[in-house]
Amino acid sequence: MGKGERVAAVGRYVWAAVRWLAAACALGCLCGLLGAGFHRAIELVTALRQAHPWLLLLLPLGGVATLGLYQLCRVSQDAGTNLIITSVSTGADVPLALAPLIVVGTTLSHLLGASAGREGAALQLGGSVGHNLGKALGLKGESTRLCALCGMAACFSAMFGTPLAATVFVLEVARVGVIRYGALLPCLAASCSAHLVALALGAEPMRFSAALPDHWDAPVLLRVAALAALCAGVGILLCVALEEGGRLARRHLPNVYLRVALGGGVMAALVLGLGLYDYAGAGTQVIHRAMEGQADPWAFAVKLALTALCVAAGFRGGEIVPTLFIGATFGCVAAPLLGLEAGFGAALGMVALFCSAVNCPLASLLLAAELFAPGDLTPFAVAVAVAYVLSGYFGLYSSQTTQFSKIGDRPRN
Repeated sequence: MGKGERVAAVGRYVWAAVRWLAAACALGCLCGLLGAGFHRAIELVTALRQAHPWLLLLLPLGGVATLGLYQLCRVSQDAGTNLIITSVSTGADVPLALAPLIVVGTTLSHLLGASAGREGAALQLGGSVGHNLGKALGLKGESTRLCALCGMAACFSAMFGTPLAATVFVLEVARVGVIRYGALLPCLAASCSAHLVALALGAEPMRFSAALPDHWDAPVLLRVAALAALCAGVGILLCVALEEGGRLARRHLPNVYLRVALGGGVMAALVLGLGLYDYAGAGTQVIHRAMEGQADPWAFAVKLALTALCVAAGFRGGEIVPTLFIGATFGCVAAPLLGLEAGFGAALGMVALFCSAVNCPLASLLLAAELFAPGDLTPFAVAVAVAYVLSGYFGLYSSQTTQFSKIGDRPRN
């Protein structure tokens, strides 16, 4: 390529970057508005449920109503985060109706106490809005997929207040081992724009205060690696429980309405009968206590079981916040057995389990940086690396593909 051609190519790249920056910032602002509103709605319904625990009795009815809305709008009840991941990989169509449906469904789940998070809704909301906005603008192929990625990053950032982790997460999650660097700039612009808009509208970012060590040495890193290995095992258990629970529920209860009603009834009975109120919904208050070194020994197992029941029954929401809950409580309990501080173990467990479940090591490390603001990321990097490798090829998302072996020996299809 001659000098003139290189200069012309730079000009084209600059113009494309300017156009994508403008589009990404506009999309980010829109998703920031939607994300902040959704964030506020989740806060309000969670407070309402905590003030009126009897709302859990309506959980079966809420599940049935959610499924009815999906069928009324002619959207498959299986349409979820896996569809969004497939869309950004292959260009599969995403119905615009998915955006309001996932918001309503997730809000009902939190109001009535289903063990669900909100990141699944954020990814589906942003992906649906971005995908359909790209189509409305006449974009095709890779451009439409890029719009969906920007929307996913923006809504994730608005909901959690983690713009860097949100950006890298959407670039990593579809194909394990491959990062779409060409989408980095627009996704970062959309993510930061959404974060700023959400902050301006009063959406509080997710932050945790944990007692992190001032220094580390080889024995500490070995203990961190041991804890991460245990977290990888818990991550595999979580993924298997979610997958097998759903398979068994579909086999033995093929009627989706009966399945969600019965699942909701069992969940409500367990929470109300055993007094597991802190385990309903996202349970972020339990995560905060774990960071202070306080967690019941069985907390992670109870949350894992409730989350598997929730997913098998068909309630809307997400699995990432429950994953953070399970990781934090498990790390808090297991860390002292390995000679680590309980609060430090909770932080490590949260990040390690997140990585083992979503197979996104760089996003996990950035999540640690944004959630905890540690002075030194080395212990978290060790935890992420060990959990990533030892969790094998399990994951929360069945549509996720693995491009390269986790131990770097050969490509894996």
